[in-house]
Amino acid sequence: MRRLLSNKIFLVLMLTLLIVAIIIMSTIPGSPIHGLTSPASFVIDPMQKGVKSAGEGFSDFFAAISNGMTIRKENEELKAEIAELEYQVAQGEEAIRRWEELKEAFLIKDTFENYLVVGASILTREADEWFSVIRVDLGENDGFVLAEGDSYAVVDARMNLVGRIMTTDPESSKVLPLLHEGFSVSAKVNTVNGAVVKISGETSLKQDGLCKVTRIPSTVELKVGDELVTSGQGGLFPAGIPIGVIVSVDYSSELNRTAVLKPHVIIGELKDIFIMVAVEDSTDSNENE
Repeated sequence: MRRLLSNKIFLVLMLTLLIVAIIIMSTIPGSPIHGLTSPASFVIDPMQKGVKSAGEGFSDFFAAISNGMTIRKENEELKAEIAELEYQVAQGEEAIRRWEELKEAFLIKDTFENYLVVGASILTREADEWFSVIRVDLGENDGFVLAEGDSYAVVDARMNLVGRIMTTDPESSKVLPLLHEGFSVSAKVNTVNGAVVKISGETSLKQDGLCKVTRIPSTVELKVGDELVTSGQGGLFPAGIPIGVIVSVDYSSELNRTAVLKPHVIIGELKDIFIMVAVEDSTDSNENE
């Protein structure tokens, strides 16, 4: 009984394989089976169409996967190209901005013709987060040797006061910015015969990018919006360097009249600075060499 059942299963399997083979062969143009199966086409045709449809479905499925992988790869390549182009654009904009700043630096030479103006790049900002000290890439090897009590004024590309050279070493120098509590400068209101005052750094103000104004004469009324420039007194800073504008005043105490100044320069955005050297100092240093 079991043998008979096995034989039936075998015959059914073989018959099924034979029918499938006939269907596949009959789909091939020019095949002899194609002609023989014509009378039975009403039975075989639906089966052929089913086989063909299944084959096309599998073909379309794998084609879709292949196309999807190709599209994904192309998208990744396009994203990389876009990122590179954006980087190049950003670099170009930065180069243009730096060039404009350096070009504007020629205004310094025109305004202060008795000074040699030397550009330097900022290396580091030291001491604390509010840039107490700025290190630049010019030093004693470049001719900047400070004698006792000497210094050099430092400005940005738009001729605004940044600070002064504090110390030098063979390869670099440290700039004391005007926000530092150890910095002070004699200033005047930027008008004819403007009142002379003192500007200095203040610990409580520097985190907001502000300076303190003191020694305001009792006969003078500073107003919000008044611009202050260097007075030239003291000999360290040439007269006329723009410093900033008054943003508030406090005359509550007649003996201690003060004001708050917002510098023109934004210390945190500086990349280049310019050191101003009096021509006679430059000539003397060259003669000493």
